[in-house]
Amino acid sequence: MAASSISENRKRIAKNTLVLYFRMLVLMVIGLFTSRVVLRALGVEDYGIYGAVAGVVTLCTVFTGTMSSAISRFITFELGRGGKELHKVFSTAVSIQLLLSALIIILGESLGLWWLNHKMVIPAERLLAARWVFQFSILSLVIQLISVPYNAEIIAHERMDAFAWITIAEGVGKLALAYCVSVSSSDKLILYAAMIALVSLMTRLLYGLFCRRHFPEVRYDWILDKSLFGRMFSFAGWNFIGSGAAILREQGGNLLLNLFFGPLVNAAWQLASQIYASVQKFVTSFAMAINPQITKSYAADDRDYCYRLVFNGSKLSVFLLLMVALPVIFFTPFLTELWLGAGQVPEHMILFTRLTIICLIIDSVSGTMITLINATGDIRNYQLLVGGIFLLNVPCDYVLLKMGMPAYVIYIVAIVLAVCCLFARLWMLKRQLDFPVLKFLWNVVGNEVIVTLVAAAIPFALRGIHPIAGIAITLTWTALAVYFIGLDSAQRKELRSKLLKR
Repeated sequence: MAASSISENRKRIAKNTLVLYFRMLVLMVIGLFTSRVVLRALGVEDYGIYGAVAGVVTLCTVFTGTMSSAISRFITFELGRGGKELHKVFSTAVSIQLLLSALIIILGESLGLWWLNHKMVIPAERLLAARWVFQFSILSLVIQLISVPYNAEIIAHERMDAFAWITIAEGVGKLALAYCVSVSSSDKLILYAAMIALVSLMTRLLYGLFCRRHFPEVRYDWILDKSLFGRMFSFAGWNFIGSGAAILREQGGNLLLNLFFGPLVNAAWQLASQIYASVQKFVTSFAMAINPQITKSYAADDRDYCYRLVFNGSKLSVFLLLMVALPVIFFTPFLTELWLGAGQVPEHMILFTRLTIICLIIDSVSGTMITLINATGDIRNYQLLVGGIFLLNVPCDYVLLKMGMPAYVIYIVAIVLAVCCLFARLWMLKRQLDFPVLKFLWNVVGNEVIVTLVAAAIPFALRGIHPIAGIAITLTWTALAVYFIGLDSAQRKELRSKLLKR
């Protein structure tokens, strides 16, 4: 790739990263405040019921998340090849999502309702409300499914400004609904689920209006190209193992907690997951800016630039995550009380939060590697290996909980298996693409481990200090560790130059 093109791509990544980080900060503030309002409006038990019931519906995405990944990959890959068949790819994607929506409704109204009525631990007086929550959750999921091709178009075209504003509008809508729920005299749990569905519909309309105005290929015709349909389903079929296992790790653990401990522990899980999702945005915001270029450079057969993006993307993902993860891990009690209020933090939540953030740090090392593997389209052996390891989460959780282990054991299992998956991905990349594994381990993973240990040393030593001072010291020390240890001389020089220009 020419130097001018690389420079232009770097500028685009930097610009999109800034836009997405602005989005992330706004959504983080809105999301955490919304969760606090909703928790107080619903109460701990109803909040746990919502998380458990919505989790049953989310399990249905084990069948649909794989196709969503396929749609994003094929749209981005086609843009990297020149985009001549984008309209056919888009229309086929919408047709597939409509068929999958029908499947979700069938599964939800049969297996899902059976599980809700006969297996879930829900107080008898709240069962009717839980059924309404279930129906509205299915509606929300179907709306989100139909939005996937439009969302993929915006990200593939790297129009992160539009994506940011639409998702911020969605966050504001959820904040407004939280206020409505808090002042309503009706059943707050049912009202909350209904308004979540309404916000999903409004977001879907915004995606559609923007895409139709800016991307000429976004006009839906009933197209189900057999060849493209076959390639998408082949990709999705193998991706089903990994994506399904990832969903089962999260929602399967949630359902097991409900079976063994009841809705109060589900509330702790739900709130810890809120923090996990907020911290994860520090990785996904950057990944969303860099991933399209990994796929496009692979499609253009520019392996050197592609591998450079994978290396640098992994390092920067972890370093950006550490800036938030370490203060959260070391000062969880202070931050959760600041968020929810004194006396409002459910039992188990603090430990759940710390363990899930550790798991997130391990997973973030592999983010760009997963994008590269998906870009190849040849994912059968990868999914059989890595997806198979992921699938061990739920059976291991069940056996250990059945033996009487405490609730947090589901996170210990997730951490151990996440490390196994990291090395399995490296082995598959070496086997499939002759990826420079030793160089990646030395220059990326080794560097990330050293920076993490050095950055964690000071907050660990000062864990008895006042939380506000401790957070400030942790942020400063982590930034210094990243700058002097994590970045090489060329990266430090480039960073200084950009800061001086700003």
